[in-house]
Amino acid sequence: MEPLELTKAQTEILTDEHRFRVLVCGRKFGKTTVASEEISACAFAKTNKRVIYIAPTLDDARRLMWERLKRRFGNVVEKSNDTRLELVIPTQDMGVSTIFLGSWEKVDNYRGDEFDLIIFDEVQDYHNFWMGWQESMRPTLTPRQGAALFMGTPKGFNHLYDLYSLEHTEKDFKSFHFTSYDNPHIPVQEIEDAKRQLTEDRFAQEYLADFRKTEGLVYKEFDRKLHVSADKFYPVKTFGGVDFGFTHPAAAITIQKDKDANYHIPVEWYKTQQTDEAIAEYVASLKWSACYPDPENAGAIKQLKNHGVNVREVLKGKGSIKSGVNIVRELFKANRLTIDPSCKNLIWELETYSYKDKDGATYEDENPVKENDDALDALRYALMMESSSNSSPAKVFKPSWKSYNKVR
Repeated sequence: MEPLELTKAQTEILTDEHRFRVLVCGRKFGKTTVASEEISACAFAKTNKRVIYIAPTLDDARRLMWERLKRRFGNVVEKSNDTRLELVIPTQDMGVSTIFLGSWEKVDNYRGDEFDLIIFDEVQDYHNFWMGWQESMRPTLTPRQGAALFMGTPKGFNHLYDLYSLEHTEKDFKSFHFTSYDNPHIPVQEIEDAKRQLTEDRFAQEYLADFRKTEGLVYKEFDRKLHVSADKFYPVKTFGGVDFGFTHPAAAITIQKDKDANYHIPVEWYKTQQTDEAIAEYVASLKWSACYPDPENAGAIKQLKNHGVNVREVLKGKGSIKSGVNIVRELFKANRLTIDPSCKNLIWELETYSYKDKDGATYEDENPVKENDDALDALRYALMMESSSNSSPAKVFKPSWKSYNKVR
């Protein structure tokens, strides 16, 4: 196994000794090469290393890394399983190590496993990242005191941005930022041609790895600097919304309201594999004055009522999504809605929930794409119905309907 010829930027990443590294880079920077070299070095260093490469889907993992790794190790591979995407390779101390390829779609499958190194690729496209990282993947590194490398290209201010910012508060984290220009093997003229052909925001995001708001965002008024706050809030009422789910996350959003009809979300509950009974038990423990659940799940609503929850009706019908979205948007515009920074999943959805985008056109006259919206649906139900039920003229909200331990 011969070492690869690396660029200066790639070498900087690979020689860094922080346990958790975050690489944010432009397209064709060469992050797949970084990943394959990192995997090879860890697996080859010592016997019984367990290394896994994670892509958004298994097809992505196969396309991006499988053939590359087989070529990398060539005829020294001890065992190869093309179905399970597993390689067993010899180590420098005469043992063997195992390399796995997996998908973020199946992140729960890795609970209880253990790894020396995890490579996360195209992190910006992972759904429910914080839940998957904290509940499934981070614990797999504990038995072996393993390391992780997170890689991606910006997609708005989502969880990749949060990861990139962790170096300021977590001593084990180190972040790297490189553009497509940092790959000397890509002709500069090719990048300049792309710059001329793409919109300014799209080029900055894809080639300069610049964090900017995603095009076609539904809640484009949301701004972390204005609307994410841990400041003391003095509520006169606490209520909430619930979106049921099992495979998709179930979400319960607690909302506080003060005497001036300002709103604050102090906590979120966002989990998969939750039964209607478990959801009802959690919501009952919150003792909301009112609960606004998705009306389409009669069985789950019955469970809420059985647990003594004060369930209020949510009206859904033609135009209700747009109406609810506009209510939330107007609250952000007026700086009357804030969110505690601990509500990472709600913040992530706000920064990724988008309208249909096709050939550069955004279809804002249609309902948003039905994804990244579990917590947002819970929020929308509650704020839409609460505003419509408020009987005090001074407080009524009137919406605008127009709107691996590394080798050491």
